Amino acid sequence: MTVRVLKTARADLSASYWFYEKQQPGLGDYFLRRIYEDLELLGQVAGIHHQTKQGFHKMIARRFPYAIFYRLSGDAAEVFAILDGRRSPDWIRQQLKR
Repeated sequence: MTVRVLKTARADLSASYWFYEKQQPGLGDYFLRRIYEDLELLGQVAGIHHQTKQGFHKMIARRFPYAIFYRLSGDAAEVFAILDGRRSPDWIRQQLKR
């Protein structure tokens, strides 16, 4: 299955990259590599994850405390958001409304 990372999710990745890069040089790159591995896996397993009340499937990243929110559209998984799972549920719901 094709995985499409939408503009909103790319913005999430950019913000998270800089967050981790400020913590330690090179950690941002490591974060991106691990998330891209998760996105590659998503192409193989899309649709098996829990579905939220907002209609998104929620895949938990393997290395970082992030959740990948996506919807199925034909033969593609469209990734709408990649969010830090440590944030409050209200904040996450607000991000998914964008």
